[in-house]
Amino acid sequence: MLPALYCDEIAGLKSYPKTNSWKEGTDCCSWDGVSCDHLNAHVIALCSKLSCSWLFGNFPSNTSLFLLPHLQKLNLAFNNFNHSKIPSEFGRFTGLHYLNLSHTGFVGVVPSQVSHLSKLVSLDLSWIDEQLTIDKYALEGLVHNLTELRHLFLDGIDMFSINPHVFMNLSSSLRSLSLDSCDLQGKFPKNIFDFPNLNLLNLRGNRNLNLDLLKFDRGSNLEHLDLSRMSFSTEWINSIDNLGLKVLRLPESIGNLVSLKFLDLSHSNLSGPIPRSLGNLLQLTHLDLGWNKLSGQILFGHIKEFQSKSLEYLYLKNNKLQGPLPSSIFQLLNLTSLSLSSNNLTGVREFSMFSNLPNLELLDLSYNSLSLTSNSTSSVNHIILPNLTDLSLSSCNLSEFPQFLKELKSLRGLDLSYNRIECKIPRWMQEVRNDSLRYLNVSHNSLTKVEQFPWKNIGTLDLSFNLIVGNLLIPASTINVFFVSNNNFNGEVSTLICNASALRILDFSHNNLSVTIPQCFGNLSNSLEFLNLKKNKFYGTIPPTFAKGCQLSNLNLNGNLLKEPLTPSILNCRGMEVLDLGNNKINDTFLHWLGSLSFLQVLVLKSNHMHGSLRVNSSNSSPFFSKIQIFDLSSNYFSGPLPVTYINSFKAIINLEKKGIARPYMGVQDYTSGFYAYSIGIIMEGQYMELVKIFTMWMISDLSNNQFEGEIPKLDLSSNRLSRTIPNRLVDLAFLSSLSVSENQLHGQIPQGKQFYSYEGNKGLCGFPVSKDCNIIELPPPNVLEKDGSKSNIAFGWKVVLISYGCGVVFGMAVGYVAFQIGKPKWFVNLVEN
Repeated sequence: MLPALYCDEIAGLKSYPKTNSWKEGTDCCSWDGVSCDHLNAHVIALCSKLSCSWLFGNFPSNTSLFLLPHLQKLNLAFNNFNHSKIPSEFGRFTGLHYLNLSHTGFVGVVPSQVSHLSKLVSLDLSWIDEQLTIDKYALEGLVHNLTELRHLFLDGIDMFSINPHVFMNLSSSLRSLSLDSCDLQGKFPKNIFDFPNLNLLNLRGNRNLNLDLLKFDRGSNLEHLDLSRMSFSTEWINSIDNLGLKVLRLPESIGNLVSLKFLDLSHSNLSGPIPRSLGNLLQLTHLDLGWNKLSGQILFGHIKEFQSKSLEYLYLKNNKLQGPLPSSIFQLLNLTSLSLSSNNLTGVREFSMFSNLPNLELLDLSYNSLSLTSNSTSSVNHIILPNLTDLSLSSCNLSEFPQFLKELKSLRGLDLSYNRIECKIPRWMQEVRNDSLRYLNVSHNSLTKVEQFPWKNIGTLDLSFNLIVGNLLIPASTINVFFVSNNNFNGEVSTLICNASALRILDFSHNNLSVTIPQCFGNLSNSLEFLNLKKNKFYGTIPPTFAKGCQLSNLNLNGNLLKEPLTPSILNCRGMEVLDLGNNKINDTFLHWLGSLSFLQVLVLKSNHMHGSLRVNSSNSSPFFSKIQIFDLSSNYFSGPLPVTYINSFKAIINLEKKGIARPYMGVQDYTSGFYAYSIGIIMEGQYMELVKIFTMWMISDLSNNQFEGEIPKLDLSSNRLSRTIPNRLVDLAFLSSLSVSENQLHGQIPQGKQFYSYEGNKGLCGFPVSKDCNIIELPPPNVLEKDGSKSNIAFGWKVVLISYGCGVVFGMAVGYVAFQIGKPKWFVNLVEN
């Protein structure tokens, strides 16, 4: 989460540099964010006002901050200290009661000196940086020495090597313990529920942490329990039918936590019905069981037994719940958020029924088989939902814009995607809520015409996958996400769109736009992160100038009629990750200087008129595309020797495997419209394939259909964990000069080909040139490899080596080479074996 986003939008704070008021020669007790003892004028707090204060840069260990011995409160949250290490000098604040360093960008290891702050009541080190760790000795000292600690937040700190039982040594006065996404392993002590004052426990996202929750004892003071995105002990598993199927059930004893106010068990692989005992939780205000496999004909078995009138937030989305929407759900009068999307709910409901929930702010009924009606004028007139701001009715069998939308006076977000709405947006829809509407998604319908964009403050507008023809209209200048892909727009692209100074994501792909690209797009790149103009008929030049400070991370111009080369001003887009110029008519030599884009992961120049050698000057200090994962130069006129220097520098896949990744696909995150995945087209087995998502763990290199010449480098796969037999098809690779597979775990007969020469260290191989006769060889048992402490009985095969070896030299083999360098990556086993 970005500090600015949190400070300005989520927390509702107005961030500004508080230290501007810190002037030498003035009374420091009058400075913004500073509190003093009124008796002796000692500085005792740098508290809440110093968070979100635009502090940036190195945090030196000799800062004068550490000369404040009387400090009791220190809050530096949501600033950016630019990968400084947390100074051990924090241990000098022996009188400190409150310390908050969350979201500050520190790296390294939490210093053990933090455990010297024996008077701490609250310690927050959460989400400082994804690479922050704490060793077991520092954590043991912390939980032993901080005897007055009541609130401990360590979210996001790597605790892979920590024994979870260390937390049982925390003070019995502890009230809050948050260990979100700490990579804890093993079993968490169930005795934690015996802490008499504990009212918040957050273990979210620790997928390898087991927690025995079979028995919740009455008398617990827990109010907030978050166990989402984690696994549970096998004691939760029960057989359910004669097939011996296994499900993961919520224990009925969860109803004993009668003080519970917040319960989040989303993303936890839970199955079976929702326990009726949840009806005992009369103080529950927040319940999230989304993204599980919960089933049952009616919610909670019989929702009438769910007596909680306090419930405000109910999320059951993405489960397998069945049957009609029960009338008794409208008795939960305090509901503000109701999400039932992506289930199997059926039946017809009058929308007027939701008027019984006057506090409702969010309603999501998408992706069910529900039908909503408002048949009579009287029913429309009685729909009173004054607070409803977000309505999602995606895939709800709608054939027109529902009339009841006229009555929703506070609507800010509306999703009507994946329905059967035809013709055009009705005039009455264009006339209402033109001040309040921020988000509108009518994608995947059959709209044919859009006359105007009257919404003055629209931020996200999605018209993609419709049948709209005509000129491309320009939305309000407030727009930041604009999708119009997969329509039939064929007119001009007005330069007025460049007035949208907040535009972040723009997708015009798959239309019939036959014009030049507005040159002002180069200046728009100060805000624009994603620009997709793929599959149109744009001609002329790519914008010649990309402004300094360019924010573009994805530029896709594939499938147009562009001829002029890309200019070096693209280097101003220092965060560029995906650059796709394929299937144009660009006439240029290879753009070696693109190698200095240090974040570039995908480069596609295929099917152009590019020519010349890819030879790298040995004196060139270019990083040579060090993070590249997809490198496609196919179907051009490149000549000379193969670019071995580039291929040997493709280290990104190794780094990804070592440090892990945050998400499986490449894309850009928008906090309104969600995650928008990048797409790409590739040739697989001679066929063109449009891939709507790019796996972050892919490695593809395609140099086919060029004019490369000279010696083919040796393929060295030695000292790995290759198993099974050597494929006979390798002898068909005429361009392969030599192959080394020594020191592996191969078995079976050696194929007879001129290029095979090194096999030593594989005890299971037989035939020439080794001495073993294949008639007497015994096949070894299936290979069992260890990865991250776990075992797998899937042996890594050879399919990857044989990817695309026709039509010239296609370095699918580079995939195998890099994969074999790091042993047996589990992501690649899944990709290959499946």
